[in-house]
Amino acid sequence: MGDPAGIGPEIVARALSDRESYEKCRPIVTGDAGVMRKAVSLLGLPLQVNAVSSVDDALFEFGTIDVYDLKCLDAETLVYGKVSAACGHAAFVSIRKAIDLAMSGDVDATVTAPLNKEALHLAGHNFDGHTEIYATFTHTKKYAMLLADDRLRVIHVSTHVPLRKACDLVKKDRIIEVTELIDDACRQFGIEHPRIGIAGLNPHSSDNGLFGDEEALEIIPAVDELRRRGFDVAGPVPPDTLFAKAKCGQFDGCVAMYHDQGHIPFKVIGFNWNAETGKMDSVKGVNITLGLPIIRVSVDHGTAFDVAGRGIASEDALLVSIDYATRMAQHRCR
Repeated sequence: MGDPAGIGPEIVARALSDRESYEKCRPIVTGDAGVMRKAVSLLGLPLQVNAVSSVDDALFEFGTIDVYDLKCLDAETLVYGKVSAACGHAAFVSIRKAIDLAMSGDVDATVTAPLNKEALHLAGHNFDGHTEIYATFTHTKKYAMLLADDRLRVIHVSTHVPLRKACDLVKKDRIIEVTELIDDACRQFGIEHPRIGIAGLNPHSSDNGLFGDEEALEIIPAVDELRRRGFDVAGPVPPDTLFAKAKCGQFDGCVAMYHDQGHIPFKVIGFNWNAETGKMDSVKGVNITLGLPIIRVSVDHGTAFDVAGRGIASEDALLVSIDYATRMAQHRCR
């Protein structure tokens, strides 16, 4: 359900008020039943909340939201838009339960609503975010973040580290590792022969060494090795043109060298504000953690504390997340 003080419970309720969600899968929410009832009431949705203590007890019927009730927050004390340790803890235990259910095989995939890192840390859970929580409790050492929306799919060599450190993490072996991950993910999405574009780190991919040597020392050797292994890769592609080319269909996937290099173009395309209505027309795009033994897909936006509790948050990204998680689960079952 995400952080209860954010838009997570709202977008979960909206997504599960869409009959198509139940045609794709059998959804169950991990979190607090009282928090979900409050979200349903806030939105005025004609839904019932069914609190359960086992997946086997879920009804999986449209019109009823099954909640694996962890009783992790008193909904009467919930204040929307406020950072709190209580909400950070509620979000954390909701994630842990989802991971446990997936690891035990009780569910086929997990989809996460946003959490707040400050609240998480206030609760004593010192993780950088969902990705690190999943990696820790699935005992995964090699993993990466993939952003996906329509034609644009972006994986990162590094994510939540200072920019100075990110440059030092541009290494041949890591570039090869994440390229292998995105190639495999594209095949799970139904792309038989993925073409992957690998970004440079420096402006103009260093212009043959004029603006840095990371391309010559790490990125080009990685590209050469990937080609020897049979991957269809191009690079280093100047980062100011790579994503535009991918948007136009030239690449099925992109390898970004650091967090903002990949996130900024992705969000420029997927996040669209309507000044006339004062609402987002679309907040699309998903975040998939690759390399895990279980499926984890998430919305690629935050808790939006500024609009939480106002009933205007868009569920677009969560619906897309459910779609991706379902397709990946189906692929694993083949």
